[in-house]
Amino acid sequence: MLDAIRREIQVVFDRDPAARSIVEIILLYPGFHAVINHRIAHFLYNRRLYFLARLVSHISRFLTGIEIHPGAKIGKGFFIDHGSGVVIGETTEIGDNVTIYQGVTLGGSGKEKGKRHPTIGNNVTISAGAKVLGSFKVGDHAKIGGGSVVIKEVPPHCTVVGVPGRVVAYNGLKMADGYEEVDLNHNILPDPVADALAAMQATINELEQKVERLQKEAAANEDIQHPEWPQRRVSNS
Repeated sequence: MLDAIRREIQVVFDRDPAARSIVEIILLYPGFHAVINHRIAHFLYNRRLYFLARLVSHISRFLTGIEIHPGAKIGKGFFIDHGSGVVIGETTEIGDNVTIYQGVTLGGSGKEKGKRHPTIGNNVTISAGAKVLGSFKVGDHAKIGGGSVVIKEVPPHCTVVGVPGRVVAYNGLKMADGYEEVDLNHNILPDPVADALAAMQATINELEQKVERLQKEAAANEDIQHPEWPQRRVSNS
């Protein structure tokens, strides 16, 4: 158990530059508390002590604002940053080195029994407010943008944004000395809506320049065809 706690503390140090001390993490990090409590609840759940498992989960939700069903399977290196409003359903499966942010929901899309929540691969980043709903897989090294609603399978090494979520980029994971780095740059995501608006604005600017040029040419032609005649003085006699 102590080894597991040490590993979870190291995960926080690796992912959060604001973490300054072990004491701070143990006392003041709700994401750390939620993960440790889930490990305990999941241990009880696997031994069919369902009431005790749900009790631990319920107390953890009350203390941290993070709801993780004790039946959820979570791999090593799981990190919840900030954490408030996170919901993880019963049949969710999460791989290793996954990072999620506040307001994320890993939920089901109906009332069916059996597997009804998503399976998250390794080294996945799910940004703030994203919703992943249904029984499908999010591939390894995928990134899901903030506020996205994902309702179908996500291929590995890709970026998903929007409502409903759509793939907008495929990116290989950076490697460093044989170690697979966890990509935490969840704020650097393509924005297809902003790109479309920028393209429209560029077209409007180009059209305005053409109209201005045509107006100048028309004014010049009018001056040539209809030169101004000297005004005659009309005297009243």
